[in-house]
Amino acid sequence: MSDSEKNLKIKLAPSILSADFGCLNEEIKSVEEFVDVIHVDVMDGHFVSNITLGAPVVKFIKSKLPLDVHLMIENPEKFVKDFAEAGAARIVVHSEACGENLRAVLMTIRSLGCECGVSIKPATSVEAVKDVLDLVDEVLVMTVEPGFGGQSFMEDMVPKIRELRDLGYEGDIAVDGGINDKTAPICIDAGANLLISGSYFFKASDKKEAAEKIRGIL
Repeated sequence: MSDSEKNLKIKLAPSILSADFGCLNEEIKSVEEFVDVIHVDVMDGHFVSNITLGAPVVKFIKSKLPLDVHLMIENPEKFVKDFAEAGAARIVVHSEACGENLRAVLMTIRSLGCECGVSIKPATSVEAVKDVLDLVDEVLVMTVEPGFGGQSFMEDMVPKIRELRDLGYEGDIAVDGGINDKTAPICIDAGANLLISGSYFFKASDKKEAAEKIRGIL
């Protein structure tokens, strides 16, 4: 681990996909003091098979923490304005959904006053996002196939994290999928600093303890 990586703050972002939507704001408020960012998964039933929530629900979310909105949708350029206006602090799009328009979509997000990020599915290489590393605030490495929570961590995705750091990328490297007290340290050691946890975190009886275990404090 390089000196610059050691200086990166390890951040925890609970994925509200695993929260109770019947009392969503209450759940978020109850964990805000233990976490750094609120992660919002948006799925359209096309890019991935599941359907979750849209901009109107994001607008309903009340939190003092920034909203990191992960768009697992087709044609994200048609919807980024809606999510920016709904309160997203950062919008992450999939390289696979943007194709050759990736840079233009990221620049559109920036023009809306939001930070931007790019995500890659397990079958997608780091090479696919190499040309936009100068532009993005976050690279999200999916450690499961996107679409559903509660899947098992794919450890063979970890080398992508190291590859990104070896390329000189100094922004947030996020990991999403099967992140818990056992898998988080593996990702941190490789250079990840933004840990997205859903099932493990929200199912924990002691959220503060779960947060500390993910960060490697306990």
